[in-house]
Amino acid sequence: MEKDGERVAGGAVGGPDAPRWSLVVPLKPLALAKTRLAGAVGAVERRRLALAFAADTVAAALACAAVRDVVVVTDDPLAARRLGALGAGVVPDRPAAGLNAALAYGARTVRARRPGAAVAALNADLPALRAAELARVLAVAGRFPRAFLADAADIGTTFLSAAPGIELRPAFGGASRLAHLSSGAAEILLGDVASVRRDVDTEADLRAALELGVGPRTAERCRAGGFRAGSG
Repeated sequence: MEKDGERVAGGAVGGPDAPRWSLVVPLKPLALAKTRLAGAVGAVERRRLALAFAADTVAAALACAAVRDVVVVTDDPLAARRLGALGAGVVPDRPAAGLNAALAYGARTVRARRPGAAVAALNADLPALRAAELARVLAVAGRFPRAFLADAADIGTTFLSAAPGIELRPAFGGASRLAHLSSGAAEILLGDVASVRRDVDTEADLRAALELGVGPRTAERCRAGGFRAGSG
């Protein structure tokens, strides 16, 4: 383990004093989501998949004992209904100024209700997410003012946390791993949390998620569309 702002290996899961987290999950309007999947599955199906990814992500997050609540930031009415029905809180994207503005707004919304909340941003496109793996990430994150987890490509970020009283300061998009590391956030290094790192933007990403094992909504959509791991 190294200092905050550098690379941090994980250890044992946190004890009884570990915080319970509020997760902020951003979701574009479905008409704009997952455009890079359109070539593989078609325009209509990629919107359905985007919603399935988000629903499986939210359901897995809510099943994690370390998570107190999930707040989805979205202006999409269908997504708001479906994710709200799973138990997520839903707030509109009032800034309407991109991903990082939506995440910062979501964190402020959480802390307007509970000023002492530990908050974390989580991608909405983690269809293979496992609650137990998320718990391991959160246990390590709880040791630092800010911490992040890189995506499977080690270029982007799928998770960013802020301890109570600490500003989230999200810098998602592009080479966000380096941006978050440069901002002083600790990088979480865990070898057994592939489902928390496996975001889906492309056909290859979706196949990799299917190999890990996706949630039931994504699995159903992939069956309906004839899209299977290893299929060509």
